[in-house]
Amino acid sequence: MNSSKRRILAGAFALALVAAACGSDDDSSSDATGAPAGTDAPASSDAPAGTGTDAGAPAEPVSGTLIGAGSSAQQAAMAGWQAGFQTANPDATVEYDPVGSGGGRETFLAGGSDFAGSDAPLKDEEFTTSVDTCAGDQGAINLPHYISPIAVAYNLPGVEDLNLSPEVLAGIFTGAITTWDDAAIAADNPDAELPSTAVNAVHRSDDSGTTQNFTDYLSATAPDVWTYGAIQTWDTDGPGGGEGAPQTSGVISAIGAGEGSVGYADASQLGDLSAANIKVGEEWVAYSPEAAAKLIDVSERVTGRSEFDFSYKLARDTTEAGVYPLALVSYHIVCLQYDDQAKVDLVKSFMAYVGSEEGQTAAAEAAGSAPISADVQTQLEEAINQISVGS
Repeated sequence: MNSSKRRILAGAFALALVAAACGSDDDSSSDATGAPAGTDAPASSDAPAGTGTDAGAPAEPVSGTLIGAGSSAQQAAMAGWQAGFQTANPDATVEYDPVGSGGGRETFLAGGSDFAGSDAPLKDEEFTTSVDTCAGDQGAINLPHYISPIAVAYNLPGVEDLNLSPEVLAGIFTGAITTWDDAAIAADNPDAELPSTAVNAVHRSDDSGTTQNFTDYLSATAPDVWTYGAIQTWDTDGPGGGEGAPQTSGVISAIGAGEGSVGYADASQLGDLSAANIKVGEEWVAYSPEAAAKLIDVSERVTGRSEFDFSYKLARDTTEAGVYPLALVSYHIVCLQYDDQAKVDLVKSFMAYVGSEEGQTAAAEAAGSAPISADVQTQLEEAINQISVGS
């Protein structure tokens, strides 16, 4: 897309973006254009400025403003990335609006941002749109830069350890299980003293990649109970009932405010809430960044697009020991071609930093996320190196 067309689309999309920000993917409590006060920047290295790796980005510090929008599950990690990158590149600014995964993809595809953060990769029809949005004719690629467990958070005083199998979890969120002393929950927790408190299942009320990941897990592991497939908008495509709350912050607040409540959220924003163990094979597995990171290792890449696209079909139903399959793999969606060299330099430099060991460490420290493996880092470096100027 040429510069004038992108500016026109960006302006046309501004009003829609304001509306999207009111009902989107996660927290909006911190400044979306920079790191929260007190955020420590990762230490610089001897790698090219602003990258932490040699991924074909400029050796000299870059300048200018890079605009992103999307998943606020990434928000804490983004604060770490912004701080580290902008410290190494003092004349560069990275702005990020946590409007939600769906809103982020819409903004990017409308030409309103340079990249999107999304808890789900581009759909086929969205990829087709990206061919028109981006310069050249190669469209956009998905880079899985952020991996984090989705916690099943609950508010049940006196119950410090809770097991929930996929079938039971699906029953709770379809409304079939209505009290905490239900026989199905008791069977998973024979040693727990479960109260007769009513279950209040809290779900996201906005277009959410976290919802898509959570319901994808339910669909894969309990298809006879959860019959709705993987959905992004609960009140449109999912079951009725329960309590809807916007953004991750809303879900966390609703769970904390109501005894008997249970919901799903990126583990980095869990706070003081307890989280249930989920059943994988014959084991009960607690969430951890390390267990979530292993999900990529047992999953397969989606084929049929660019060789530099790294969308994954996640193996939610794995029985592999030590894997936490209820995890969120969040992507940065970027064009393979932009319409000017300055933008190419900014995108390559920032994405190279994010995917580097330094950038992954910054995210882990800021958000408790799982660093991507060395093999995936190397593959993403090669993909980022392909970003160029197109017409």
